[in-house]
Amino acid sequence: MLSPSTIKVVRETGALPNSEYLLEVDNVRKEFAGVVALDNVSFRVRRGSVHALMGENGAGKSTLMKIIAGIYTPDAGEFKWRGQSIRLNSPLDALDNGIAMIHQELNLMAPMTVSENVWIRREPKNRFGFIDHDELRRRTLELFDRLGIDIDPDEQVGKLSVASRQMVEIAKAVSYESDVLIMDEPTSTLTEREVEHLFRIIRTLREAGKGIIYITHKMNELFEIADEVSIFRDGKHIATKAANEVTRDEVIRMMVGRELSQMFPKTPAPIGDVVLKVRNLGLAGVFDDISFDLRAGEILGIAGLVGSGRSNIAETIFGVIPATSGSIEIAGEKVVVDSPAVAMQHGMAFLTEERKESGCFLLLNIQENMQMAALRSGYVRRGFVDQKRLSRDCDAMTSALRVKTPNMEELILNLSGGNQQKVLIARWLLTKPRILILDEPTRGIDVGAKAEIHRMISNLAGEGLAVIMISSEMPEILGMSDRVMTIRQGRLSGILDRVEADQVKIMELAAQ
Repeated sequence: MLSPSTIKVVRETGALPNSEYLLEVDNVRKEFAGVVALDNVSFRVRRGSVHALMGENGAGKSTLMKIIAGIYTPDAGEFKWRGQSIRLNSPLDALDNGIAMIHQELNLMAPMTVSENVWIRREPKNRFGFIDHDELRRRTLELFDRLGIDIDPDEQVGKLSVASRQMVEIAKAVSYESDVLIMDEPTSTLTEREVEHLFRIIRTLREAGKGIIYITHKMNELFEIADEVSIFRDGKHIATKAANEVTRDEVIRMMVGRELSQMFPKTPAPIGDVVLKVRNLGLAGVFDDISFDLRAGEILGIAGLVGSGRSNIAETIFGVIPATSGSIEIAGEKVVVDSPAVAMQHGMAFLTEERKESGCFLLLNIQENMQMAALRSGYVRRGFVDQKRLSRDCDAMTSALRVKTPNMEELILNLSGGNQQKVLIARWLLTKPRILILDEPTRGIDVGAKAEIHRMISNLAGEGLAVIMISSEMPEILGMSDRVMTIRQGRLSGILDRVEADQVKIMELAAQ
């Protein structure tokens, strides 16, 4: 690690040592349980640039970033900071050297206030040695004013929306005045307006000479914000190109090693009888008067701005939060869905939006996570689990969804976010549901896996499954839906057939 005095001079003058690159990584290698995650990878970040990092889940992107952030220790490789060799043995080493990371899975302390989270370990103290809360608030307001963030510093983080927590995480990283800022899927929970806000922050940081490493699966973001792009595949660095010198198709081809001729493989499916009838459904203070029919073989997309109530409607239909008004009919039978158990008994399955908080059992392995819901279905005979058949089907799902793991005993905690999502999708498909509710099914999933999941959803609809799909990605909604239902401020604002739906009409219905 550089000495504190050297770091101070470098940060204040940028003149010592004089290097074109802020950070250089050479021939880094990392293995986990015999699986090569990074295979002699080299990577460089220029000062005053945004360097996008792209690749399928399991390509090695997050592993490399966690090594740069001091979370993992490499098995081999060399690091240079402004031309001088350094070692990064811990996250504190990285922060002390001017490297901060915004993780895809947020790491804020829910019971603490916004200010306490932003300045944790760096709180201002009064003359008695206690935290000076007035100064803490002042510093936070000053930082938020600089970044254009409108959040109460005294608000408890656990009460904030996911999008607001993401902005707090970004502000926290910026508060370290780091020279290299790593952003791992920072826009996954943000609205279009919030994404524009984030991009303004990034451009300001770039103009100040900072280096931004930007991990994303969204092609439009790559071409809007990045100066350079590096593509990874199977733990190897494939290429680094100027962002204005490559096309979308070239990037995809380098990422997946093959052509992807159809991102949204929606095939026509016969639409059958109504399997789910929702009438005047409401949840006091959240949404009201939601009515629609869902038919066998249909994919019903639900669009709306973040905070419109889309996810709340899905949770109520599945019984996570019972409705306070209205009715639900399943296959012609009126059902009081007051718990997920009742929903599952009637053939419903629900992939939640937040895989870490409400999906994954992080301390259990892949097999255990995948079979969690299926134990209620046809794998139990005479009180005993048919473990052989269940394990066989879990293996088949792992192969079909291309979950990258050394074995089924690997803890799901150790998988990338996208691979965790695949395990959760497999969990619900094992229950062989009649109605499948998917809330942001491809969030944080790479372009190749997205196409595979879209194909699977389309095939399931073709087999007669009724699908509700909530998504913040307009191309996904338009490409996969037979009909699009829009929600605005907790109310149904319209339902469009596939042939008439377009981005303009959906936004007109979704926006205020």
